[in-house]
Amino acid sequence: MLSGIRIVEIEGLGPGPFAAMTLADLGAEVIVIHRKGGAATPGMPERSLLDRGKRSIALDLKDPADLATAKALIATADALIEGFRPGVMEKLGLGPDTCHALNPALVFGRMTGWGQTGPLAQAAGHDFNYIALSGAMWYASPPGEAPQTPATLVGDIGGGAMYLVAGILAGILAARTSGRGTVVDAAIYDGSAHMMNLLMSLRQAGGLSDTRGQSLLDGPHWSRSYACACGGFISIQALEPKFYALFLERMGLAEDPEFAKQFDPKAWPVLTARLAGLFAEQPRSHWEDLFLGTDACVAPVLTPSEAAAHPMNAARQAWFEADGALQAAPAPRFDGQSRRPGPIPARGEHGDEIRAELETETEQGR
Repeated sequence: MLSGIRIVEIEGLGPGPFAAMTLADLGAEVIVIHRKGGAATPGMPERSLLDRGKRSIALDLKDPADLATAKALIATADALIEGFRPGVMEKLGLGPDTCHALNPALVFGRMTGWGQTGPLAQAAGHDFNYIALSGAMWYASPPGEAPQTPATLVGDIGGGAMYLVAGILAGILAARTSGRGTVVDAAIYDGSAHMMNLLMSLRQAGGLSDTRGQSLLDGPHWSRSYACACGGFISIQALEPKFYALFLERMGLAEDPEFAKQFDPKAWPVLTARLAGLFAEQPRSHWEDLFLGTDACVAPVLTPSEAAAHPMNAARQAWFEADGALQAAPAPRFDGQSRRPGPIPARGEHGDEIRAELETETEQGR
């Protein structure tokens, strides 16, 4: 879908590489500038699946010759992705003003936690910190428990990488009509707050409270996960009355007057305890079989490995193994087709190839 679009990525952490991977999955040509002589980011493999489908060149941006190569690459790109603290790219001689002088139509994508401006712009932080301060973590866990979300998904990926992707694509569309690039300030703090707007619409209707455990999506017995006898977990979110009725029927609770109080917050704690006791009587497989294919809105809570082995994955092929790594397939699909990404490059693998292309493109006036 993005064939013919070139993205230059300056090696960084989590959300920046993820955004670039997503653009590569969508067909863009992504060239990642890895640190010359540098090892992979601590905690990450030497060949990260976030680099799949990209080409790699290793440069030392403090070396004049390598900096010149980076500028030559940027001059040919539709967009650039960087994830440093505000001001670092400027110190390297690759700030927006410099890059736009080289390439006026460039979309300069900046990925940070707190944003380019504001009192915390220069402060360190991580996924949990950004979504905690934005309000996005508040409804993450049952009342009485410390809020906890799946690591990186709400902040780094949802509020960060995906908003950077949207901003870059919007910027490229605008540049193609105006000839002028833009600077995309993608802050995880901003994006994770923006993702709260669906919940804020519930607040408009009176279905969301600042008190945890009193809202339709974080308080009811029919909207949570339960432990099973085997140690596994089962999820339920039977919001609509017709789905809730089917859930009760399958559980043998259709005639229980207490469970008829679906939307009574005062009844939720007692009914939650009763369901917890029922689900704990049988293994997860029992509940999977009981609800399989129904509209009761019940599903097992799977590990990634279990998800890859599930019949649903046999049909959708959302998970696969390649380059020694379990990974998820590109999304979304186009015309119903599932796609496989390109291979994971070694750091600097395409350096000679990219330099040769730059020479040719310079001669041809790309």
